[in-house]
Amino acid sequence: GVGLGAVLFVILLGTHQVEEGHIGIYWLGGALLDSYTEPGIHWMIPFITRTAEVQITLQTDTVTNIPCGTSGGTTIYFDKIEVVNILDKQHAHNTIKLFGVNYDRTWVFDRIHHEINQFCSSHTLQEVYIDLFEKLDEALAKALQGSCDKHGTGITILAIRVTKPRIPETVRKNYEAIETAKTQLLVRQQQEKVAKKEEDIIRVRATVQAEKEAEVARINAEKQAKISKINTEKEILEKEAEKQKKLIDDEIALHQKNMRSDAEYYQIRKTAQANKDLYSEQYLRYTLYTSLQNNPKIFFGENIPDIFMKLIPTVNGTEQSLF
Repeated sequence: GVGLGAVLFVILLGTHQVEEGHIGIYWLGGALLDSYTEPGIHWMIPFITRTAEVQITLQTDTVTNIPCGTSGGTTIYFDKIEVVNILDKQHAHNTIKLFGVNYDRTWVFDRIHHEINQFCSSHTLQEVYIDLFEKLDEALAKALQGSCDKHGTGITILAIRVTKPRIPETVRKNYEAIETAKTQLLVRQQQEKVAKKEEDIIRVRATVQAEKEAEVARINAEKQAKISKINTEKEILEKEAEKQKKLIDDEIALHQKNMRSDAEYYQIRKTAQANKDLYSEQYLRYTLYTSLQNNPKIFFGENIPDIFMKLIPTVNGTEQSLF
């Protein structure tokens, strides 16, 4: 029973668990074993074997209170720099073998201190605090990744977040005053831009209005020109119509005049023909005879017969007897 209990104790003592997102690394007698284990329940020889879990998922290392001196001699402090990184599973065993379980102390924490001091020492306070600060995270990420790749650590730097450094109070107040002045300048510049924009808008509106009025005037002028043209054409047509009507009236009047002339001429001819028919030789002779018969006057003298003979018409050149 004692032996069985001892065996169970040893089994329980050597049983351990590897969490998800980690791998198990083992040392036997202080020597790192070549194998590693996946997440789950595992067993090792107690007392002579020890184990450690190494994270192979995303992790964030936070480096705090980093002092550095600028090229001008001013000491500033970065309160916090966060480094998001991940260790490749295939490189994990070799990285642990070379740099230990706390490999990130060498390749993240110490490298951040080194790179920050390198950066500050080669730049002025103005550059570190203002001009180049927005590019600092990219510069740090590039520097750390270059070092990790050079030594084959299998560490991938995904992102770096840098807080604004702490600077001496007097310097900070000066920068605040400068920033306030810059802000006021920017406000004035923005106000000027807005005013200029408003002027441009007013000018554009005036231009558009002028163009609109000019277009309306042009349209009205074209309209009036068209109306004038229509009226002129209408007047011409009316004149042509009047002219045509006058021609027609003249033709009608001429025709009527010709008709009247023809009628008069016909009437004259008819009258003349009638007179000719009426005042024939026989009619004239009859009228003479009747007139002589009804004349109670008696004429005496030698030439009386000649007078009446001249009144007697001739027929075919032959004088006719009155009785």
